[in-house]
Amino acid sequence: MKRVVFLICGVIAAMQLTAQEQLQTLTFDDALLMTMENNPAMKATAFEEKAAKRERQAAIGLRMPTISVNGAYSYLGDDVAIDLNGLKEPIQAGASQLLPALDPAIGQAVMGLLNPLMGKSWEYVLQDRSVGFVGGSVTLPIFMGGKINVANKAARLNEATVKEQSAQTKNSLVSELVERYFGYTLASHVVEVRRQVLDGVKKHLSDARALEQNGMIASSERLYVEFKVSEAERDLQNAIMQLETIKSALCNTLGQQTESRPVTAMFILEQIEGIDYYQQLAEEYNPLLNQVGLKKELAKQNVRLQRADFYPQVVAMGGGTFYNYQVSKLIPRWAVGVGVNFKIFNGLNREYKYSAAKQTARRVETLEVKAANDISVLIESLYAQMDNYRNQMNSIDASMAFAKEYLKAKNAAFLEGMSSSSDLVDAELNLARVRIERMQVAYNYDVALARLLEAAGISDEFLSYMRRDNAKQISFDE
Repeated sequence: MKRVVFLICGVIAAMQLTAQEQLQTLTFDDALLMTMENNPAMKATAFEEKAAKRERQAAIGLRMPTISVNGAYSYLGDDVAIDLNGLKEPIQAGASQLLPALDPAIGQAVMGLLNPLMGKSWEYVLQDRSVGFVGGSVTLPIFMGGKINVANKAARLNEATVKEQSAQTKNSLVSELVERYFGYTLASHVVEVRRQVLDGVKKHLSDARALEQNGMIASSERLYVEFKVSEAERDLQNAIMQLETIKSALCNTLGQQTESRPVTAMFILEQIEGIDYYQQLAEEYNPLLNQVGLKKELAKQNVRLQRADFYPQVVAMGGGTFYNYQVSKLIPRWAVGVGVNFKIFNGLNREYKYSAAKQTARRVETLEVKAANDISVLIESLYAQMDNYRNQMNSIDASMAFAKEYLKAKNAAFLEGMSSSSDLVDAELNLARVRIERMQVAYNYDVALARLLEAAGISDEFLSYMRRDNAKQISFDE
């Protein structure tokens, strides 16, 4: 049964290596280009930048006149009219009494003229109940208390903020790519180490069984090696599962479904610029700090916006009709004028909003100081981590040489019966641990470097750091 398990593990590992060999190779340069082009986060920021640009252009339109065309048709409940029929009787009675008294002949003639008028309706229609028109209007803001200027300034600040957010997204994607690209490299190397350990321990088990049959070692030695074989199998399976996980993560960062095999080696720089250099860069280029600065300016503009509500608003306006349907001629066909709106009291709403805006501005100023301190501390921490990883690598290189020689000595002693199988297996595992630790330290260094450059706002420089003369590549075979 155990032989079957060994065979299955060996087949899985062999299939894993064969599949990796058949994969298309991918350099870090190509991976970075693919990430910038295909990652959904970058596409989303591009759309956000376009939207912010359109918002800025829309704010410019607030200075322009508003021209509109409108039309309406109405059917009123009744005609708009003046009814004078109630005056007919008094007029007729007065004329019939006064005119004959003045001159009977003239009175009789006038009454002859009035009688036909008295028979008609004395209701005058000013506007027919069915009316319609098509016209246009123009409104031009003259003074809005500074609201238009604030709106344009805020739109420009918002556009700049979106650009900084885009830069922040780009920088974070560089760090994410470093973590997942070299994480794939690390995970694949761990699988290889675990496979080699399993092969070595299985060979030691075969030797231990032969020595046990010859009576050279006790059965407990063979049982110890069998236990280590089972442990190596579990470690290999865990390494394979971790590799599969990081594969999916890398494909997600690259924005593609096709798997590729990273070929760029991890590296460690023997020396980089001083910590002050990166802190100064962060003050100028860190997107997060720049966003906080822009938000502070936006808060100041909001204070101006609330203050503008205390001023009057003045607009020029005009309008006219192009087509009229049964519209009374008494109604004018065009009009121009100037409108003024000045709020006297609105329940202290303006006062409280203005006060709130000032408090918000002070809050953002405080957060700006905190954000600057946080970035400075982060840079210090990452810089110290990189120094630590660099020093660890020097120590691990010495441990690697010792582990290799120690394994050779234990293997020779075991074959001569001078050492136990457990010592040999422990030496094998110790070498594997050192090899994995070496690759892990290189991985941690590269991730810390990417985050340091991100904090400084210069993630674009990661490739140039990778190509520096003092960059020492960390190879798995070393």
